[in-house]
Amino acid sequence: MHLFYQPNPPGGLKSDESWLTEDDSRHAVKTLRLGTGDAIAVTDGHGNRHLAVITQADPRRCAYRITDTQTTPPRPFSIRICVAPTKNNDRIEWFVEKAVEVGIERISFFFGYHSERRVFKRERLEKIAVAAMKQSLQAYLPQIDDAVSFNELLKTVDGPQRFIAHLPDGEMPANLARVAKPAGQYVVLIGPEGDFSGMEIEQALAAGFQLVTLGPNRLRTETAALTACQLLNFIHA
Repeated sequence: MHLFYQPNPPGGLKSDESWLTEDDSRHAVKTLRLGTGDAIAVTDGHGNRHLAVITQADPRRCAYRITDTQTTPPRPFSIRICVAPTKNNDRIEWFVEKAVEVGIERISFFFGYHSERRVFKRERLEKIAVAAMKQSLQAYLPQIDDAVSFNELLKTVDGPQRFIAHLPDGEMPANLARVAKPAGQYVVLIGPEGDFSGMEIEQALAAGFQLVTLGPNRLRTETAALTACQLLNFIHA
């Protein structure tokens, strides 16, 4: 069944009627060729999945009526990846798309000492996250945060399972997959292309972060961010 996103659908009565967004209306009617009476699913991005039927197949304002509502409980763990925007926008967009498909609750961005990109457009990434949520048939839309300074980011993090991924020249720290405990609220810091500065690592450690590695290979920023997301999901597979 095709899944669409409507953040504020009507709740309660089965006779309630609402409309898909203009983009989803066009996709449903023009691309998918859905018509009146066809069944669809609509999520609000907060765990509610509404089963519905199309009542008016208008490519500009496709109307639907809710027939049933199912609520998906939150996962017993949560993943927050904090990453510096890459110089190439396509790479960070790729990360957001794939991380949402794999499973993630929150994505935060920060500007570090070695960050090459200082311009950030959250709206574009939110659209990519919505598309990935629908494609992977999920009922929760991850939170996408505006980019802030590294110092400001550290102030927003709490909880015991905080990690900073770094590949040092000397002794290797423990792998994230070995130190992360199941059913936790995870926060992982991923540095920019130039990696974290020594001062930033010291600040993170002082703020309660644990130094970890994602393996012996040096990874690109977006690859490291997705790898961390996958490792934490695999713990609960």
